[in-house]
Amino acid sequence: MIRIQEYKGHIRNWKALCAELGIDSSISGEERERAIMVRAYETWGYDMANHIYGMFALALWDEEEKKLFCLRDQFGTKPFYYYETADGRLLYGTSIRDIMAQPGFEKKLNEEMLQIYLSLTYVAGENTFFRGLKKLMPGRYLVWQDGRLEVTRYWMPQFHADESKSLEDWADEIHSTLTQIMTEVKTEDETADSFLSGGVDSSYVLAMSDARMTDSCGYEEERFDESGLAAQTAAILGRENSRCLITPEEYFAIVPYVMYHMEQPLGDASAIAFAIACRATAQHTKLCYSGEGADEFFGGYNMYRNAQRYGENLKNFYVGNTNIMKEDEKQRILKHYDPDVLPIEVARSIYEETEGLDPLTIMSDVDIQIWLEGDIYLNVDKMSTAAGLEIRMPLTDLRIFDIASRMPAKYKVNEEQNKVALRTAAAKVLPEEIAFRKKLGFIVPIRIWMADERYNQDVHAKFNSETAAKFFRVEEINAILDDYLGGNSDNWRKVWTIYTFLVWYDCFFADFVLK
Repeated sequence: MIRIQEYKGHIRNWKALCAELGIDSSISGEERERAIMVRAYETWGYDMANHIYGMFALALWDEEEKKLFCLRDQFGTKPFYYYETADGRLLYGTSIRDIMAQPGFEKKLNEEMLQIYLSLTYVAGENTFFRGLKKLMPGRYLVWQDGRLEVTRYWMPQFHADESKSLEDWADEIHSTLTQIMTEVKTEDETADSFLSGGVDSSYVLAMSDARMTDSCGYEEERFDESGLAAQTAAILGRENSRCLITPEEYFAIVPYVMYHMEQPLGDASAIAFAIACRATAQHTKLCYSGEGADEFFGGYNMYRNAQRYGENLKNFYVGNTNIMKEDEKQRILKHYDPDVLPIEVARSIYEETEGLDPLTIMSDVDIQIWLEGDIYLNVDKMSTAAGLEIRMPLTDLRIFDIASRMPAKYKVNEEQNKVALRTAAAKVLPEEIAFRKKLGFIVPIRIWMADERYNQDVHAKFNSETAAKFFRVEEINAILDDYLGGNSDNWRKVWTIYTFLVWYDCFFADFVLK
């Protein structure tokens, strides 16, 4: 007998799987997905993930073999954690707090992670801030039997450039593939909203969907506010738009909520805005589309345009989308600095896997394996779950990645544009001014808000707290804060990353009650 112990996710090709595996497709969605996972394991065993399109993390118990099998999807869209207790048991699940509540879990800080965090602003790799608690990384499965644990990698990104196709050929393949995926992302009886920014990814997903309502967030500060562009896009496509205005008061007040539900510190300032957007959206829907994945697959970040210039030097410094604090600075501000704990080590194996590939592909692969899992997908999952909202990401799909993995770099990034082929595909259903609009990113006015004494009182307090004194040389981190307040706005990321760690630590290691 096979029992599902833990499951979180959404299967896209469920109709085909039900037909192939002999499952009644008329049963409820949750019951159907669990039945698919059981029958897939019985049919394909450890290879089951290679037959499934979607987002998933699961644990099942094989009663006959007395074996636990845990699985995480290829990109890590859903989290999964495990912990071996002192008495030889395995704790596991998609929630760290649930694992912490079980007998045998010993809550101890893994302080080494702080050095990685101060550079990357998120928790990269398999280790976490809790000693002994590990992430099951994307594309892996775990087997626990007779007190022995074994983790196996069943999938990894692979790239083989096909030079035979034209730009239009690639755009056609993207478009036809997304057309198919959009028939699978929800059932006929489900109704979904669509998150909408000013960018091409969310606009393309919206244009390809039947969503009637779009959800955007904005600010009173016009230069940071994309919600006007979003409203224009919604109007052009004949959809409604709901705008959530985020104030600095609301933004700073929700930080403890975000760090508590994130379960790991996250120094991505957009995560706070995203949490507010999820709560606002959940007031009128329980299902929403979002456009994550396309930037990493198709060359969406402006830094990718420097890939050729970086060349071989990439493996000496590139650890993903963010790298805000160098080793000399961390050594200066940390009370306990270990020179052997280096962020680049998190990416070392990826550079070995990508030996001989072009620089853009290497940068993309680092971001797919580290940044997406550690920041983007974590944020989407934890903040939507906390709000009672389900988010589905049509552009994060093995079939979409398959196209990107075969596409030459010249169709992803050129001197004038990023995401060239994806934008060309999007232009089939969007006006060119939207499809080829310059990437803005999900920007937040935090760099100006945090300099305002009306909003930064808690930042000051945390920088001078007993918690800060445990880990930092307080005078050094206050010097960074003072430099930022004195006009060096480039320091805002360093201040925010230190601050979010301190808030998170107090949530999990101090007497904390979430309000």
